[in-house]
Parts: sequence; structure tokens; C-alpha cells
Amino acid sequence: MIPFHTFAMVDWSGGNDTGLRPRKDAIWACVVRDGLAESPVYLRNRHSAESWLVTLIETELSARRRLMLGFDFPFGYPSGFAKSVSGSTDPLCLWDWFEKQVQDSPKSNNRFDLAGQINRRFGGRGPFWMNGLSRDIAGLPRTKADYRNPFPDRRAVEHLAKGSFTCWQMGGAGAVGGQVMMGLPVLARLRRRFGDDIAVWPFQPLTRPVALVEVWPSLTVGAAPDEWIKDAWQVQQVALDLAGMSDRDMTHLLDVHAPEEGWILGVEQKMPDIAPPPLGNDCFSLPAGVNWTPVDDALSLLCNRLRPVKSAETIPLEQSAGRVLAEDVIALRSNPPLPNTAVDGYGFAGGRTAGTHILPLAKGRAAAGVPFEGAVPSGKALRVLTGAALPDGVDTVILEEDVTVKDGHIAFRGPLGDGANTRKAGEDVEAGALALPASRRLSPADLALLSAIGVSTVSVYKPLRVGVLSTGDELRDPGQTAGPGQIFDANRPMLLSFMARLGFTPVDLGRVGDDRSALRSRMDQAAIETDVILTSGGASAGDEDHVSALLREAGALQEWRIALKPGRPLALGLWANTPVFGLPGNPVAALVCTLIFARPALGLMAGEGWSKPQGFDLPAGFEKQKKPGRREYLRARVREGRVEVFRSEGSGRISGLSWAEGLVELQDGAGHVRPGDLVRFIPYASFGL
Repeated sequence: MIPFHTFAMVDWSGGNDTGLRPRKDAIWACVVRDGLAESPVYLRNRHSAESWLVTLIETELSARRRLMLGFDFPFGYPSGFAKSVSGSTDPLCLWDWFEKQVQDSPKSNNRFDLAGQINRRFGGRGPFWMNGLSRDIAGLPRTKADYRNPFPDRRAVEHLAKGSFTCWQMGGAGAVGGQVMMGLPVLARLRRRFGDDIAVWPFQPLTRPVALVEVWPSLTVGAAPDEWIKDAWQVQQVALDLAGMSDRDMTHLLDVHAPEEGWILGVEQKMPDIAPPPLGNDCFSLPAGVNWTPVDDALSLLCNRLRPVKSAETIPLEQSAGRVLAEDVIALRSNPPLPNTAVDGYGFAGGRTAGTHILPLAKGRAAAGVPFEGAVPSGKALRVLTGAALPDGVDTVILEEDVTVKDGHIAFRGPLGDGANTRKAGEDVEAGALALPASRRLSPADLALLSAIGVSTVSVYKPLRVGVLSTGDELRDPGQTAGPGQIFDANRPMLLSFMARLGFTPVDLGRVGDDRSALRSRMDQAAIETDVILTSGGASAGDEDHVSALLREAGALQEWRIALKPGRPLALGLWANTPVFGLPGNPVAALVCTLIFARPALGLMAGEGWSKPQGFDLPAGFEKQKKPGRREYLRARVREGRVEVFRSEGSGRISGLSWAEGLVELQDGAGHVRPGDLVRFIPYASFGL
């Protein structure tokens, strides 16, 4: 290791300007140069701190002294977050992303609003929590009640660092969430300013003149003497400790591998006893001792363990229909941009009193795109057309049908309400307001709205690539000859078209016979070409159920025995880090499992968030006795205001899927449905079909 000559330590703050007088819980820094400590420096806000840091780095570079510069906030987030937000697992890309998003001045910043904006990407209940402002912020909970975090709660190093705080907490005693969010943009600007002269540990080799490292004084330094401000004491002691360390000890501490989350200098790295990150091999595991799983429990497990797997891209608005927003869209312009007329007629000021009003007409007119130049004189009226900007001197418009025009005058009966037949600027959407939230799948109507408010490009998630694979020797493609004991593959066309309807990119993986070696090869290729794999057939535990056998060999199989009908065990797992949903081979059961389980899970991974299909309580046009212990879904449709079900519940009756327009959901308990009883009907359209 190349020795360092200068060591500096900075105790950061996520709050506002702390004033002229030095105080605790502010930004403090201290420099130790060639073993000699300077007096700690009080920096009242982040702008002055950034200027101080620039001067320090320039000074050390000009003197050809190597500088180790420590900061007391995390350089990275728990695994999975950087990619979900910035599109890259490189934490330095996340630094740059934050630098673009954060708005910071000495008196205010947008850290809480930004935390809420990020949360709304993931359903609005996490990962960040604690709103320190008096006003509510959509998506940012004040407490951990009803909180859900799609990422690990802590980094690996924080499980080893006693007393460390999670970066998801944005406020409160000891919270570091605000420090991280307000510190990373400063570090990003330092990297951009000094380029190849700066390296960031542990993400880059420390071969450059300046090293940025994460050091937490509270983990290494004891209590401050009474006459000292604690923060000032700590930064000086840490800088002295680093300067006094031997090259051998420093080299040992720097020998850390943490390419995504980062590490705290001084914490010994070892494998912590913690759960793996989201979409690890256990993301589909059931609690110990669970055998049959209720539908709601299974859905809850999927909802809590999956996360978006796609990065974002910016595309032209006209190409964005059906894509999922990766960020909130803010109105660039009010709609309407100016006060305007709602009808063809005549505009003037007044008309509030009862009786007949006669007004002379001013010369000219106002039309959409052709505004009237000047002001309409008091006591006169002007011809106006629908959509025209209201001229000065006009606050009311009367319909032309309610007016008599003669000899350059108009006559009408009052009274007219204030602002009658006019539209206020921004009465639809105001500039700067939230137009559409992240995680929304864009419709043609959404494109109309975004066009109206001046948006020309949007940040959207890249489409989720869903591979569909059929397995079994008995299958043949339509058009081929089917011999005795052979059937045509109904699942693949059904599932491929379903994925396309949902806005995903379907990938036809074909079909594979009962050949484990061929299936392994096809799965290897599928893991490269797709983000998620849907298989049908081979998901149970029989001799020819090769999908479940291969997942079991890979150590990534979980067989879920879901308490539902139609359906049988779902095989869920990872193949080369690609999620696999092993669906039943029976088309009826395959479609039901796809609708109930795969549909919301795929939406979550695509960035849409978790969706629940909209159901409607309607009178039954049938009778059925149901046994307890499982959820049942009946193929159904609505005729003359009543729900009727398919004549047979047999899962081999594929014609019932085509006949039906949705599903009737019967809850887990026993029941007796009689004609006229209310039942829950879920249209296919609620699933996206």
C-alpha cells in the first residue's frame, strides 16, 4: 500500500444550517498532516463544508501529499437498492443518481420528499421511513407501522457494527438516512471535479492521490472530555488514530470485498449470520413446518420477498404506451396554461346583476392560438371562441345562444356567475404538481395528459422478459401430427399471449421432452435471454417431473402446496439467479395459478408494484356446496346481472376457459352458495386479460 501523508475526518449532518456559533450535531472536520493535528473546524452547512473539502483536496494535491478523507455515513445501501433505483449495481452510479435528484440549500432540502418519491416506486410503504416534517408526504410513513421494506434492513457490515443505525430511517435520534442522502451528492461532485485523482474505498483500488473512506467515529472513539464538543473531539481522535496506524495494520483493514454495499473502516470483515438479499435462493422458502399454504399467506410471501428486477431507461413519450413509470412525472406546464374560454360566445367583465344587459362590441376577437392583443375596455364585450386565452378585461363569457347581436351590440339577461363559462389556469393540473406516480403502467389517456403538460420523455422500466417453456414427451405443436397418447400444447400459446397482453416481452422457449439434459441446456439459455421463466408441466414430484428435479439439484427449489382448486403444487425457485415459476401442466390449473400468483409477482418484478385484481359482489345464478380447507376458483361469466359458472368443474375442460369471462372466488371455509347469494366475481380484465 502506498502510504498516506494526510488524514482528515468529517462528521456529517443531513440537517439545515446550524448557525454561526459552533455546536454539537453539526458538521465538524479535522486534519492530521504528517502526524500533527490541526484544530477541529466547524462547518455550519453542507455548502461551506463542500468548499472546505475542495480547498483541502486542492492543497494536498498541489503539495503532492496523499490524503485519506473519512466520512461518517454509509457509502452504499443494502444490496439490491442501487440497481432498482439507478439501473446499476455500481454504488457510484447511485451517487450520481442522488446528485441529480437532491435539492439542497443551507435552509432547506428535499430529502424527505425524495424518500417518499423513492418509496412510491415500491408501493409506498418502504424502504424509507420517518417523516421529520409537519406536512404529510405521500409514500413516506412517519413510523414503522404498516411499513414494508423490499430490501434488507441493514448492510452486511452493520450486522457486525454494534450500535449502527439503518440507512432507511430518515429522522430521529441517531438516524443516518438523511446524512447518506445529503452526503452522497457532495461526494459525487468531488469525484466529478477531481476525476482520476480520487478513489472510493472499497469500490476502487486505492492507487490514486485521494482516498474517500467510510469511518464511523462512534464505533471507535470513547466519550469526549467535558470541555469538548463531542463531534469536534471525535473527528480529531479518529484522524489521529488513522495517522498513527502502521502501514501493515492499515493494509489489513483495507483488505475488504464489499463491491455493492460498501464497508466501515475498522470493522473486521467476516461472513455474518444474516439472510441473503432479495431474490436469493430462499426468496420462495416457506416457514418451517408449513405444509399446505393458504392462498392469502402465499400471496403475502411473494409480495414481501420480490422486488423490481429491471433497470430504467428514458424514452420518447410517443413510444411509452404500456410501459411502467420508473419515476414520478411532474407537470412541466399547467393545464390549461392560461385562463381560457369554455364555449363560443362573448366575453366581458361583470354581468352579475339581474335584468337586461346591453354592451357594445369591441373590434376583433379571441380564438384558440390567436389571442386578442390588448385589453377589452370596461363596459364592452368581445367575440371569443372555445379555448381562446381570456383577454385582459374579461372575467365572464356568455354562450352565443344566449345573446342577441344587433348593430354592433349584444344583449343578454343576467345575472351571470363570477367566471361563468371560463377555465382557470391550472384548474386541471398545475405546473410542478405530481401528474402521474411511479409504478404506473401508461395508458393512451396517460399519454394525452403528459403531452398536455409538456412532457416529451419519460423514465420507464425496461420491459420484463418472460420466458414460457412447455415440457413433456406427450406434447405436440398445433399443425403437427399427434399420435396415440399425445396432445397439442395449449399452455404455451395461452401464456405467451397473456404475457404480451400484460405489457411484458414474451420469449418463446419452445417445448422440451422428458429429457433432463436437454431441459438443463434450455434452462441455461433461458436464464440468459429472460428475466423470469414460466414452465408448465414437470413441476410435481413424479419420475418425469424434470423441472422440479433440476431446481432441486440446483438447491433452489421450493414446492408450494397451495390450498386451492384448481391447482396443485407450485414449483418456485431460481435457475442461474433467474426466478422460475413451475406451473401445473393442466391448462385450467396453469391459467388459474398464473392469474392468482404469477400475475401480481411479475408486475412487482416489472416495477408496477403489487396489484390486487378488482372483484365485484354479484348475485349468484348457481348453487354449490363447498368443503372447507381451500380456496376455490370457478370459471364464470355474467348474464342478466347474475353470475353463472361453467357446467363442469373438471380441470380438463379447456373450453371452460374460453367460455368464461372471469373467475368466481370462494373463500377458504365451508359454504353453501344458493341462487341470489352474493359471490365474488373477478373479471379476466381485472388481471389484464
